[in-house]
Amino acid sequence: MEGMIELASILILSVLAQWLAWKIKVPAIIPLIMIGLALGPLSTFFTPYGDKLLDGDQIFSGDLLFAFVSISVGIILFEGGLTLKLKDIRHQAGVVRNLLIFGPIITLGLGGLAAHYLLGLNYRLAFLFGALIIVSGPTVVIPILRNTRPNERINNVLKWEGIVIDPIGALIAVLVYEFIQIGHFENADTIEVLKTFFITIASGVFVGGLAALFMRWILLKNRIPGYLRNVVALGLVIFAFSFSEMISHEAGLMAATFMGIVVANIKIEEFKKILSFKEDISIILISVLFILLSSRIDMVQLEKLGWDAVLLFGVVVLIIRPLIVWLSTLGSKFNWREIIFMAWVGPKGIVAAAVASLFALQLSNTTDAPIDAEQAELILPLTFLVIVGTVVLQGGTAKPLAKLLKVQRAEPTGFLLAGANENSRFLANFLKQYDVQVTLADTSQANIREAQRMGFDIYEGNILGDNVFEDLDLTNIGRLMALTSSSEVNNLANKYFAEEFGEENVYRLCSKKELELKDIDLPRNVLFGADVDYLNLAQAIRQHKDMAVDSCQDREEYDSILKANRGSIIPLFILRKEEDPQVVSRDLPQFEKGMKLAYIAEAH
Repeated sequence: MEGMIELASILILSVLAQWLAWKIKVPAIIPLIMIGLALGPLSTFFTPYGDKLLDGDQIFSGDLLFAFVSISVGIILFEGGLTLKLKDIRHQAGVVRNLLIFGPIITLGLGGLAAHYLLGLNYRLAFLFGALIIVSGPTVVIPILRNTRPNERINNVLKWEGIVIDPIGALIAVLVYEFIQIGHFENADTIEVLKTFFITIASGVFVGGLAALFMRWILLKNRIPGYLRNVVALGLVIFAFSFSEMISHEAGLMAATFMGIVVANIKIEEFKKILSFKEDISIILISVLFILLSSRIDMVQLEKLGWDAVLLFGVVVLIIRPLIVWLSTLGSKFNWREIIFMAWVGPKGIVAAAVASLFALQLSNTTDAPIDAEQAELILPLTFLVIVGTVVLQGGTAKPLAKLLKVQRAEPTGFLLAGANENSRFLANFLKQYDVQVTLADTSQANIREAQRMGFDIYEGNILGDNVFEDLDLTNIGRLMALTSSSEVNNLANKYFAEEFGEENVYRLCSKKELELKDIDLPRNVLFGADVDYLNLAQAIRQHKDMAVDSCQDREEYDSILKANRGSIIPLFILRKEEDPQVVSRDLPQFEKGMKLAYIAEAH
């Protein structure tokens, strides 16, 4: 009963931590670890018998905990792999390759030497620590990138590095641990260890690729019903992970990551739904894992960390990471501002915490004489110090640093118009005058040909298709206007793109039924004052080829324009001085000096 209460508490606290992170705009890892430490080691100061309020070892005993952790990390890495598109990185592939080569070598070497000379750890444990801090991870990198919004080149490089380096770093950590278990580096069979290394990578890549192709096959052939597709996809990930582990220890992480990358880069049905489902699963697993693993740390271990540990953290952040980025970008097209930003952002995540927790338990139970049990106890708190320190420091300063260095990506202001009909072409032509990027999407060949003749960017395909997010370049597109003659398509398009653009940036036309039912409460994103449907707009456009533009600096002027035209105008855009046009929806903007209203008269 007690274990059930603790597990339920973790799930509730996980949701609370995620909400808190969203509310105060920090990476979720920070409140998650703080909750874990507060209910774990720190709670011993307040409980009557010095027990932890929460202890991961009490909920999952022994190997069960780390089986759960390993599978969870595999699912997280698969979800991260789903975001890696080869076309995004083709121009920065060399830099990513260098980061994946120089990163592990330099971090292992310099990190190990720093741990040895600063903290006095023996070489075995020092290099194990160096191996553990190789990894970065999507759980910490992607939230920082999402909040900071660096330019496309930086974003792609850091995202690829953060995801792909996880299985590589975990594998290197396992190999270093195997050296430790042998006892002495000089006695280790290097050829045998390298053979194991390549077998592990090869088996992970083979099984992961095979599982991805099998997933594509069963979806294309409709071998499973729609309601089971996401569940079957999850089952395949777990199967690929487990089967790879049976072939070679730690191959599971490579299999899960490579499976995600393959799925992301081949044509596969319902890719968007699978990605969304995996994102939801990953949020739950990440939240539970960070609380569980941080609760396992003991207060005695934290008390052993002194200023030497802080100095070691400084070496990791201020020397090792900048050196890796500098070497990796030599001869590239990255400028010094971009290099400085990438050198600063290198946080550590869940894989480091999971692998460190696993090794800490195994080292504490070892009877091997060369292992100093007291020094081994430092590995886990040291790793968590680097995790928390990098996330707090870099996560809190990345955005102002990006602003200072001027490497932020501009907010996308372009429009995607669902439909290339006459209404869409008329509105797109107006937006084009203000240098707003517009893309029109349609399946009608007649509409597409006419839009192309007028010089517009076109997406020829179903706006609700599974591949729309793969085939459509949304780099400079941040808003949607659903302008088709079908109210069902318009509604679905809004729902489909709300997650991509945000609910406040998707708009649609009123339906005829909505106009007829005057007493219903229309949503805020209905276009053009909620008084016009597709046919009304089309008739007005045919009657009036040009828009009228009048000063509209306050609500009084807005109302006077309506009154002067006897309420028969269709307000389309609010024009701010030196800014892009804003769509008129049910929610009118805050009027200010210099504003203008663009409108056309409604047809009668």
